[in-house]
Amino acid sequence: MRNVVIACGGTGGHLTPGIALAQSLEEKGYPSWLFISQKKVDSRLSQKYPNLSFQSMPGAPLIKNPLGLARFGHGFVSSFFQSQNFYRKVGADALVGFGGFSTFGPAMAARVRGMPIFIHEANRAVGKAVRFLAKRSTRTYLPEGMRLDGISPEIIRNMGYPLRKEFRKIPIERARKQLGIPITDRLLVVIGGSQGAASLNNWVKEKLQDLAGDGISTYCLTGMGKDSSGVVQLEGPGGKTITSRFVSFTDEMNLVLSAADLVISRAGAGAISEIIRCRVPSILIPYPYAADNHQFLNASYLEGKGGGIVCVEKDLNNNLLNEVREVIFNEEFRAILRRNLYAMDTGDVAGRISSDLIQCIKENPVIDSVKGGVLRMVS
Repeated sequence: MRNVVIACGGTGGHLTPGIALAQSLEEKGYPSWLFISQKKVDSRLSQKYPNLSFQSMPGAPLIKNPLGLARFGHGFVSSFFQSQNFYRKVGADALVGFGGFSTFGPAMAARVRGMPIFIHEANRAVGKAVRFLAKRSTRTYLPEGMRLDGISPEIIRNMGYPLRKEFRKIPIERARKQLGIPITDRLLVVIGGSQGAASLNNWVKEKLQDLAGDGISTYCLTGMGKDSSGVVQLEGPGGKTITSRFVSFTDEMNLVLSAADLVISRAGAGAISEIIRCRVPSILIPYPYAADNHQFLNASYLEGKGGGIVCVEKDLNNNLLNEVREVIFNEEFRAILRRNLYAMDTGDVAGRISSDLIQCIKENPVIDSVKGGVLRMVS
C-alpha cells in the first residue's frame, strides 16, 4: 500500500483538482492526504469530503514587498519542516503539487526526502515556481498541446484538469427545480471564482435594471466575504417579475452551471473545465492581473476552439451587456457552442493521472536523503 500527499490549497482552482485526484487514488487503494491552506475557502470545501484526509499547512503567496516576502519566507520554512515531519509519520511515497504558494514548501521537503514529485499545471502559462519544480519532478502534467523548454518530453504528460467524480452536467429542468428557478426564465450566471470578483459583482448591480428589462434573470456568485447574499425582484417585459439572486458561495457549481443559459466568468483553468463539462455557453472576462496573463491565454484557447467568447476587463462597461444580449437570445449560436464544448471534454482526467502516477511510484521508490538527522539537499 502506497501513501500519496497532495499539496493543493490556496484557491478553489487548486483544491478541487486535488480532491478529484484523491478520490481516484483512494478508489484504487492508494491512501491520500491533502495539504490545504488555512484560508476559509479551503476549510469550507474540505468539510464536504469527510472520507478524505486533510491537513492544514502554513503558507502565504509571494508578494514582492518587504512584508510580503517575509510572510512568504516564514510560510515556506514552516511548511517545509511540517511537511518533513508529516512524511515521516505516514511513510509518504510521493508528493503531488497543484501549484500556488501551498506547493513550494511541501515539494522541496519531498525533494530532500527523495520522494518522487509530480507537478500539475492547469493554466496555459507556466510560472517560475512550476518551471523550477518541473525540472525536479518525476512527471509534469500540462494542458493539451503544451511543452516546457528544458524539460524532457518523457517527463511531460498532457492530461488536462481533473474534475471531482460528482461534478457532472445535470438536466436543466432538474437543476432549475433544485435552485427554485422557473424553467421559462432566461438565466445569466455570473461567477468571479471562489474568491469573487468585485468588478463582475458591480457590473451585475449596475445592469440589473437593463437585464430585467430584457427579461433576463441573474444568479451572481459574489465570493466569500465580498457581498451579502440576497434577492432582488424587478419588473420585466409585460409586467413579469424578474428575479436576481446574489449568493456568496456554492458547493454545487455543476448545479448552477447546468441551470444557466449563459455564464459570465473569470478564466481560471478550473472554471473553464467546469464550463466545458456542463456544456454551458460562456463569456469569459480574464482577470487582467493574473500571473503571466494566464487567464487571457486560457480564455483565448477556449475561444479559438469555438467554445466561448472573450471580453477583456477594460471593455466590461461598454461591450459586455451587448454581448450578453447577442448570445442569450441566439439559440442557434448557443447550440453551436455547446456542441464544441462537448467535443472538448477530455473525460476522466483524474483517473488517467492516478494510473500514470501509480505506475511511476512503482518504478521510483523513495530514496530517503535524510541521514543521521541531517538534511541534505539533492541536486
